[in-house]
Amino acid sequence: MIGNARPGSHRGDGPVAVEQEDDTVEDDRRPVFSRAVSRVLSDGSLTKKASLNAAAATAEQAARIVAGLLITPFIVTRLGDALYGTWQVLQRLIGHASPASGRPGEALKWTIAHDQASTDFERKRRQVGNAVAVWVLFLPVLLVTGGVLAWFSPVWIGASPSSYGTIRLAGAILVVDAVLFALFYLPQSVLQGENLGYKRLGLSVLLVFVSKSMLAIAVYLTSGIVAMALATVAGTVLWGVAYVLIARSRVAWFGIARPSLAEVRGFVRLSWWFLVWNLVMTISLGSDVVVLGIAGSPRLVTTYSLARYLPQAITVAVATLIFAIMPGLGGLIGKGDLRRAVRIRGETMSLVWLFTIVAGAAVLLWVESFLRLWVGARYYPGAGAMLMIMLMVLQFSLIRTDANIIDLTLNLRRKVLLGTVSAAIAVALGWFFLAVLEMGITGLAFGFILGRAIQSVSYPLMIGRVLGTSPLTQARAIVRPGLATVALFGAASALGTVVGVDTWIGLIAAVGLSTVAIAVLAFYAGLPTGPRQQVWQRLRKVARLT
Repeated sequence: MIGNARPGSHRGDGPVAVEQEDDTVEDDRRPVFSRAVSRVLSDGSLTKKASLNAAAATAEQAARIVAGLLITPFIVTRLGDALYGTWQVLQRLIGHASPASGRPGEALKWTIAHDQASTDFERKRRQVGNAVAVWVLFLPVLLVTGGVLAWFSPVWIGASPSSYGTIRLAGAILVVDAVLFALFYLPQSVLQGENLGYKRLGLSVLLVFVSKSMLAIAVYLTSGIVAMALATVAGTVLWGVAYVLIARSRVAWFGIARPSLAEVRGFVRLSWWFLVWNLVMTISLGSDVVVLGIAGSPRLVTTYSLARYLPQAITVAVATLIFAIMPGLGGLIGKGDLRRAVRIRGETMSLVWLFTIVAGAAVLLWVESFLRLWVGARYYPGAGAMLMIMLMVLQFSLIRTDANIIDLTLNLRRKVLLGTVSAAIAVALGWFFLAVLEMGITGLAFGFILGRAIQSVSYPLMIGRVLGTSPLTQARAIVRPGLATVALFGAASALGTVVGVDTWIGLIAAVGLSTVAIAVLAFYAGLPTGPRQQVWQRLRKVARLT
């Protein structure tokens, strides 16, 4: 899977995990995105644009990490463990309603990408009209789904009856935020579809700090989750208006035209698959916190959320970079160049594994010191729990990479079906190990890893059938990286219990030195000669463009 195989807040995945339906037309049976990439590949500046998009996305994710590091201790202190955990669960729970928006922004992004070279601006404006129409059609579904989740949230969380009204009001406000986000995501989808996502660089970073500051001010003034929900809505509105202005200034044709009924129906069919897959991704990304909040306690959620902050933040940032600098696979598949497609997939998977394993080992080595300096030693869940969290993060990074490739090669329906089954089993097993066997955070993570094993096995096999890579070849390819993962994660987890630093300066120096050493070990011990050379060439090419 590695050697021969191919990343906020509730918006933290941004553009890195975008899926599209395996749509076809009579004169070309290739996926829409494959045809789009084939045309875009003719542009000699594609790699440069990809690098610029990567820089913009990475800068935004870095801003989220830094802003979160600065304000989270303050918010935890002001709210307390129980209320902070309640806020975390409530955010994830209402987030499960967001797929009910129909995901018009995702469909819009890829239809615009499909017509990127077209000068039929009226058609593009009708595509925006299609997206707005889908948003309106799905609005009642989103409001009802979100309303039900908001109403029952305090009961499921196990809150005291006296706090039911406050939690329900905060949940209702977050539902409004989900509604507005689905609408305001459309101008960003246009920018990304036109391959102009990098145009947001600078402003998006500023907006991250402004939004986080608004949350901190809300907590300072009221110490309540209702004010935080209102601040979240204000941040979404500010973010949406900014993107409207960017799209108007950078995209000459940007606007809305009235679509035909037939066009809307086609857009709804496309959006439906985005909806289902986004639900799977939402469950994969947020249901662990929800399960922990319902079967465990809000205080346990606080410990879990703080402990996994760095693993998740670093993985999202790395994934954003990797996916942004790996254009062209869809075009290779569409042209039938399977030999190169296999090489690019292997290169991408090697990069994802390398960056995640280096970041993960560094986290395992120093996370106890980090948590002690950041929020307090009591939030360290133990070496075993941290190891399971990092294994869960690594597994999901590899699954998400293959899931994106499947969109370019196979039928999306099969991926969605397997993903749905896997997500359901993961939630059930996480609940079982947590609530029945009382294994705490370690059991929760172990259950999710077992449930996602369906995707870990089936997705590479699905891609292998298209690219002509046998299961035996893929099995051999994972042996060396697998052994390196066991060695590096095991050693880092063990050493993390005996080493430590007491100052931020010491921690930064220790993380820097150890990361370099881990990177060298992972690069030479975990990657075979062929993939290692490919990764090195790719990194050198990106370095020349930055």
